[in-house]
Amino acid sequence: MNVGGIDSSRIEAMMAQLKAATVRPGTVKPAEQALLEPGAAKVNFADALKNTVAEVSQAQLDAGAQAKAFQMGDPSVNLSDVMISMQKASIGFQATLQVRNKLVSAYHEIMNMQI
Repeated sequence: MNVGGIDSSRIEAMMAQLKAATVRPGTVKPAEQALLEPGAAKVNFADALKNTVAEVSQAQLDAGAQAKAFQMGDPSVNLSDVMISMQKASIGFQATLQVRNKLVSAYHEIMNMQI
């Protein structure tokens, strides 16, 4: 059945993929895994932050490249894939921005402490 130009089987496949990704074991990144396991090696905060910013930047670059390919008429790029990658990049950027705001706020609080 075709719903608004998108085949319903495609929608069901995407929903199944999203559900599988939420419950798939082993999707935890090494930095997150180290935080979950007691006695695991310590993770350097600066390295973790640097890697996260790099991942967000790469997600934005990938979303931009996908959008440009779609605009140029590449038949292998679907609008739904472009929108999903753009939303992932946006959410990643917003989360990074919130972490930055919290870090700046904590820095100001520490600097204003009485000694």
